[in-house]
Amino acid sequence: MSRAERATLLELDGSTIPLSVQAELLGVSRSSLYYTPRPPLPDEAEIRRRIDEIYTAHPFFGSRRITEELCRQGWHVNRKRIQRCMRDMQIAGICPGPNLSRRDLQSRLFPYLLRDLEITRSNQVWGIDITYIRLRESWMYLVAVIDWFSRYIVGWEVDQTLQMPFVLAAVGRALDGAKPEILNSDQGSHFTSLQYIDLVSGAGVQISMDGKGRAWDNIFIERFWRSLKYEEVYLKDYSIPREARLGIEEYMRFYNHHRPHQALGYRTPAEVYLG
Repeated sequence: MSRAERATLLELDGSTIPLSVQAELLGVSRSSLYYTPRPPLPDEAEIRRRIDEIYTAHPFFGSRRITEELCRQGWHVNRKRIQRCMRDMQIAGICPGPNLSRRDLQSRLFPYLLRDLEITRSNQVWGIDITYIRLRESWMYLVAVIDWFSRYIVGWEVDQTLQMPFVLAAVGRALDGAKPEILNSDQGSHFTSLQYIDLVSGAGVQISMDGKGRAWDNIFIERFWRSLKYEEVYLKDYSIPREARLGIEEYMRFYNHHRPHQALGYRTPAEVYLG
């Protein structure tokens, strides 16, 4: 054990618990234990909960319409604050918009490869995205990789921050089990990062990216987010990160192995993916 690790041991009832064990017990990544979050405003968590509910029900709502809806519900908020919250939550209304990417990022943008492509087999196309997971007094983020043909979740990770390692961990875990021909994402900063591009391209996988502001280009992961939130997150109302991690882990098993899909002929994703 390094000196740094020894310096971060937690004293509990006269015994010491290594940092890696603390992370496992808390249900968070080890890196997040070094993170000191900015204290949220008193009503920040509740406003984000409302935004999450509105957006999940109406993903075509942008910041203007969400602001109006919150005002109708009695919240005195302005659009600038809602825009900041939505930016932090990694969500945006589903609609075409201007391409505001900086010129030095153009080389990291990839064309959308899936238009008119017939998806006929597992591991032909995967999709990846990040979503916001609300807790009672705070929040977390979930990244998931889905097989388009079977709807099977091939990799996922949850964390308290949007730092890059949790995305790379999910992708790495998925690639350890199989390799798609194409991996599709949006044009977010995680998926235009050199770390992500090197990881995916290095595995011999083609990168595809949605058009700017077109979340429906990754429709299967968007549908999965709705199922996850209505069938798990909103019902459980997690209070702590460990509770969220365990609940999501349980739902992933249920979704993959026990939840039949009408579009799959009422088979489960695992039955289709594993053949």
